[in-house]
Amino acid sequence: MGIRGELFTTQVLLDNRSYFFNVKENRAGDVFLQIVESKKGDGADFDRHQISIFAEDMQKVLAGLDDSLKFIEKDRKERAKAKAEKKAAKEAKYALSAKKVYRKKDDGIKRTGKVIHIKSKKESETPSSEE
Repeated sequence: MGIRGELFTTQVLLDNRSYFFNVKENRAGDVFLQIVESKKGDGADFDRHQISIFAEDMQKVLAGLDDSLKFIEKDRKERAKAKAEKKAAKEAKYALSAKKVYRKKDDGIKRTGKVIHIKSKKESETPSSEE
């Protein structure tokens, strides 16, 4: 038995926090899993939070974790499907009106439906007889 009753330890390092999975044995001989989250706090301090799960409760906890993971995966797929359907509906809606419509009026303004281009009156009023 290792330091403080540790039988096995593994660590998962992430960008802003670390997780430690420690299998320990207490003085009464009970084996449990201790999960510790450690994240950098203010200054040089670390915030640590831990939970302990005893061996007899492990199957129930794992079943709950598995149910949660299945829900997350199902929800992620449903959200991706809904997003794709929304995008397809939007593309279908605007695909017909994606044509550019050009209209000219006598006021010297070319309207494209999106941007208004104003022609200079000086350019259109210049006499062409100066040649």
